[in-house]
Amino acid sequence: MSYHIKGETGDWELVIGLEVHAQVISQSKLFSGAATTFGAEPNTQVSFIDAGFPGMLPVINGVCVEQAVRTGLGLKAQINKRSVFARKNYFYADLPQGYQISQYDQPIVGEGQIVLDLPDGSSRTVGIERLHLEQDAGKSVHDQHPAKSLIDLNRSGVALMEIVSKPDMRTPEEAGAYLRKLRSILRYLETCDGNMEEGSMRCDVNVSVRKAGEPYRTRCEIKNVNSVRFVMQAIEYEARRHVEVYESGGQIVQETRLFDSSRGETRSMRSKEHAHDYRYFPDPDLLPLEFDDAFVERIKATLPELPDDKKVRFVSSYGLTPYDAGVLVMEKETAAYFEEAAEGRDGKQVANWLITTLFGGLNKKGLSISQSPVSPSQLGQLVDLVKDNTISGRLAKDVFEIMMEEGKDPALIVEERGMKQVTDSSAIEAACDAVIAANPEKAQEVRDGKEKLVAWFIGQVMKATQGKANPGVLQEVLKKKLLG
Repeated sequence: MSYHIKGETGDWELVIGLEVHAQVISQSKLFSGAATTFGAEPNTQVSFIDAGFPGMLPVINGVCVEQAVRTGLGLKAQINKRSVFARKNYFYADLPQGYQISQYDQPIVGEGQIVLDLPDGSSRTVGIERLHLEQDAGKSVHDQHPAKSLIDLNRSGVALMEIVSKPDMRTPEEAGAYLRKLRSILRYLETCDGNMEEGSMRCDVNVSVRKAGEPYRTRCEIKNVNSVRFVMQAIEYEARRHVEVYESGGQIVQETRLFDSSRGETRSMRSKEHAHDYRYFPDPDLLPLEFDDAFVERIKATLPELPDDKKVRFVSSYGLTPYDAGVLVMEKETAAYFEEAAEGRDGKQVANWLITTLFGGLNKKGLSISQSPVSPSQLGQLVDLVKDNTISGRLAKDVFEIMMEEGKDPALIVEERGMKQVTDSSAIEAACDAVIAANPEKAQEVRDGKEKLVAWFIGQVMKATQGKANPGVLQEVLKKKLLG
């Protein structure tokens, strides 16, 4: 997908790399036994280690290590059987130790890749540079007191996976597709819940621009963007800012910026630090993290079928288009719903109902698929009723609306409300005769060659039969009566 910003001096290409901080699903923190539940009262989930008390020794949480390896395998990445924890030194009120325990030059996971499914049906591979484990900082709260900032250390020490992409993306849409796909993989693996609103998945966005064929220019990093839409907006704004600076003869300074979502713009936060500014050194309290092939193989054996594999299977087993299959596998719950509804049925029909009608109904009510009033088996039954001509496709939409409101089986709704399709040709003939008799001039126009009017007659008979006439039978009868 080619996307360029048009400037006065020609076209500019975007270069985008993303650093995603994904909170590891685990009962306790990376180096302490404190709980990690979201929404607890401030400072109620803090151990002495998380609060930076002197002399407290960190102990690695084995579950977090497994989750990082599991994620690495899901990203088809190199698993490093030896990695090292380092201290990243900086001073901030919500970092009580005065350093963050992270991984620097020897991360737990090396290079991998993610395949993006783009709206035009094409796909594109984005490289993963690395995944490393680190502890989160606490949270500064600035709106609870008129003159003071408050500190909540509940998040201090929570395990994060920092997943760093290569600078392979070239459009805001690709960045959006990357985040959605990464979130989908993490949720399938159950290593992160991907909830950006709760801060369990946050994104730092690196943006630069260049003329075609040039080496990379200076990048800026936009910190802690918390929704896919905001990431795309931030990229768009920042790239245009770079072009304007270059075209007015200025230079871009490498810096960290913040995205103001209410104004849709980025603003400077601080000059960008370099690695040496953090004085990284191996944490003297933690031995190198080492495991063997058997450990990796044991985790590999528990991996679920991931979105890409499921998509391939949906295309081959159910005859779906790659686009429809991609939509259905994005969320594990949607894929499971589809498979249950499609069992023993035409997968394409079920997919159409699910993607257009059910998704539309759920969006209107603000419900997720797991909260759907229509069960997979009920959606399947509705498809069956259309297939065996009990109801028409048009009536099925009315039946579906009632199912969304009442949660009843479609057959019961059809029975209770007398919505069965009329396939008896004598009843349809009688309805056609009545409409033709009431509109003799229009009937004559059809006979005189205005065949387009047949559609008008079909509509009138449908109205007269409350949409119950079988469309195929109706068309046949009308053509015979009007055209002979």
